[in-house]
Amino acid sequence: MRVLVVEDEKKTASFVRKALQAEGFAVDVCHNGDDALAAARATPFDGIVLDIMLPGRDGLSVLRQLRERKNVTPVLLLSARGEVNERVEGLNAGADDYLPKPFELVELVARVRALTRRGGETKSTVLSVADLTLDTLTRQAQRGETSIELTVREYRLLEFLMRSAGRLCGRMMILEKSGIMISTPARTWLTFTSGGCAKKLTRTLNPSCSTPFVARAMC
Repeated sequence: MRVLVVEDEKKTASFVRKALQAEGFAVDVCHNGDDALAAARATPFDGIVLDIMLPGRDGLSVLRQLRERKNVTPVLLLSARGEVNERVEGLNAGADDYLPKPFELVELVARVRALTRRGGETKSTVLSVADLTLDTLTRQAQRGETSIELTVREYRLLEFLMRSAGRLCGRMMILEKSGIMISTPARTWLTFTSGGCAKKLTRTLNPSCSTPFVARAMC
């Protein structure tokens, strides 16, 4: 599941990002409304956490633009004011939920999980590349009729690669967009993790095969 967090307070945005990543979400962060609209156009998010008070284009304007463009991604609005009129305006503009500041991170994560679950009922949550499928709700990978067990990091890497099929992505972009925090060099970690993931995928087709399926299918 991929979530966009739009919050101009960088400290708050960092706390929210880390809390969601700890629960298995891949997280992108924007600090203003224009960048948020650009990100939402470029990436199919499963949910958006959107602060109302943003510099320049505010959160309500971003929300209205998304809905005018037929973007139905579930949106959780955040606001420090918490006034009834503002909540009503946000919900009428197309928000799916509202959370006043200050908030508990555990509640925000629970609300995001509920939103993405509801959003998944109206759109496919299964990614497909060739005969490989990945269910983003159950985190179950399958090639043909064979299920594949993945570690958390392998799952995040595979989800990003499948969502980015056909696009060229650098190492640091892969790590950042996959929500993976590591202390080892990017090249070393990616070589190790993608190699292990590729072996699991290729062996479901032919136990003696060692050709990296991920590289062939995703590049």
